[in-house]
Amino acid sequence: MAIRERRERERAERERAIISAARDLAESEGWDAVTTRRLAAEIEYSQPVLYSHFKGKEAIMAAVAVEGFADLARDLAAARVAAAGERQAVAAVAEAYTSFAERRPALYDAMFTLRVDLPFASPDAPIDLPRGFAELADAVRPIAAGDELEALTETFWSALHGLVTLMRSGRLRRADHARRLALLVDRFTRGT
Repeated sequence: MAIRERRERERAERERAIISAARDLAESEGWDAVTTRRLAAEIEYSQPVLYSHFKGKEAIMAAVAVEGFADLARDLAAARVAAAGERQAVAAVAEAYTSFAERRPALYDAMFTLRVDLPFASPDAPIDLPRGFAELADAVRPIAAGDELEALTETFWSALHGLVTLMRSGRLRRADHARRLALLVDRFTRGT
């Protein structure tokens, strides 16, 4: 039994090393730099070892994305819980979301803009995918009327994603970011 447990532990550690190397390489050089050959060299394993864990680059990107969703959910939860009130919670979550995207652009891309083979909005989705959405929903729940929580959360998320995407692509001025977030929060929290 101990040999099997050790092998499983070693396999998990190799998988963790692959994901970590992919994430670091993507953040420093972009996703185009992430290849199985490059990853194999980075972690000092052969390409067949990588393929014994993942089918290819897309599967590695999906694993990185799942990790990113867990990270984002933690950031959003911490921001929401630390806020003093309902309006402040929406503002804190908005800031945490956009800050996450700004600090981790390659990770954000794997999560939201690049094609990855993950079942979104499905019961088959890995547990960490809906956690971030749940944190957004918890922030807007006090301002949602009746049964509009899901639609309001999706609209809030869409607005945040739009701001992030347009700012990162240079279509919006970075200098106006704080003002845009304040306007967004103001519109979402009117009446609270």
